[in-house]
Amino acid sequence: MRCLMNNLDPEVAERPDDLVVYGGRGKAARSWAAFDVIARELRALESDQTLLIQSGKPVGVFRTHPMAPRVLLANSLLVPDWATWDEFWRLESLGLTAYGQMTAGSWIYIGSQGILQGTFQTFAAVADAHFGGTLRGRLVLTAGLGGMGGAQPLAVTMNGGVALCIEVDPSRVERRLTEGYLDERADSLDDGLRRCASAVAEGRALSVAVVANAADAFPELRRRGAPVDVVTDQTSAHDPLHGYVPSGLDLDAARQLRADSPHLYVERARASMAAHCGAMVGFLRAGAQVFDYGNNLRGEALAGGLVAAFAYPGFVPAYLRPLFCEGKGPFRWIALSGDPADIAATDAVVRQAFPDDDLLQRWLELASARVRFQGLPARICWLGLGERDVAAQRFNDLVRRGDLRAPVVIGRDHLDSGSVASPFRETEAMADGSDAIADWPILNALLNTSSGASWVAVHHGGGVGMGKSIHAGAQLVIDGTDDAAHRAELMLWNDPATGVMRHADAGYDRARQTAAELGVHIPMDDPSA
Repeated sequence: MRCLMNNLDPEVAERPDDLVVYGGRGKAARSWAAFDVIARELRALESDQTLLIQSGKPVGVFRTHPMAPRVLLANSLLVPDWATWDEFWRLESLGLTAYGQMTAGSWIYIGSQGILQGTFQTFAAVADAHFGGTLRGRLVLTAGLGGMGGAQPLAVTMNGGVALCIEVDPSRVERRLTEGYLDERADSLDDGLRRCASAVAEGRALSVAVVANAADAFPELRRRGAPVDVVTDQTSAHDPLHGYVPSGLDLDAARQLRADSPHLYVERARASMAAHCGAMVGFLRAGAQVFDYGNNLRGEALAGGLVAAFAYPGFVPAYLRPLFCEGKGPFRWIALSGDPADIAATDAVVRQAFPDDDLLQRWLELASARVRFQGLPARICWLGLGERDVAAQRFNDLVRRGDLRAPVVIGRDHLDSGSVASPFRETEAMADGSDAIADWPILNALLNTSSGASWVAVHHGGGVGMGKSIHAGAQLVIDGTDDAAHRAELMLWNDPATGVMRHADAGYDRARQTAAELGVHIPMDDPSA
């Protein structure tokens, strides 16, 4: 209940009055009436009962057993032939479903920090691959400063670079300035370029936002031959009706067209995305490092008529897949006490547990100095198989000894190595061609349910839109008890192990080596099988 309410804290959610947490329309509950009933049922739930949530609506409480999850959630799931935005919007208008995004509908969103560390990790990989390990003196062009994209400017500056961020909504720019994720707002593209050029020349880290439509700004910057080194994007392009503003419309006009003629709105949005994505392809051909950051801009641009939309890769096959092969991914935790000192204590424990992980050490130092908490204090870092369970046990010892004021909740993004099937994002270009096989996230959810997770969610469409992904999330309450230690031993080993299993099955040598070293039993790799 604390995590559900934290999702809708005004410091955390993008539009809390509408129950929208992030990602265009990602909601924590279907309606306020449903939210009230969820909260009531959670207060009354016994230790051997499980509450079922169907797309943000509580639908049943069943007797299970104390090791069973307290809550099981399914969000936005549609039968494949019906898994389109048009059908989803029709059913949503009838009050029958709600879009859960990823961590919105599974109650474990922690504000922009939730994607910040993964974005930091991605830009660090870009720097390692192309620029000698740093973005110092490099200009990164991107767009979108919403609940996920708002992490980009800080992730770039944490890697020493200069970020030019295009955002159509001035309120989002102001929010990121207030939160410390963004350094400056420029008055125009010319002003933004001047500020960025000065910082690049000085080797000074800086992030600058310009209020403009990316569909106009990106082509204009390409026409001018702007000296851009890296290009990406994190607008809410996955949702062409609610997530992207067509060129030529201000926010009020966009709202009116969305209400009056949704099909025309989508048509115009996709045409604008084609222009936006086309400029990114142009930057690629001019020599910039260009990658999709998981919002399906390429897919929507293709629908808008851009044949070359997939000329540049997604960020996972380009930079992160080797980490997925080791079960590494976004491990996050929330201090239920609300006391930042509890996060400081857990940060120290993680530093002590993994002293040889240089990037992790750099991240934790930067995060403690530069990340402002939104809502309940929280932290995120990327840990892999054999690490997450170790961290959890140490957290449990802190709670047991009274070194923390209250329990913590451990969770993760659905963007993880074994919990998602998303051919335009996490499972793009799998070695064996298994990009669209969705058995894996279902197996992940079932295994986490069997391993003592506190709550488990299965969603459809997060990150990239209806018909494009199936994914799962799982959380665990760490309360200092032997029971929590046992659950952590099971769940926080099994969960990342499914990622190693999935990538080993796809033929990645790094995953097979990890499985052999850490004892993940994969029957088809067993010579005796």
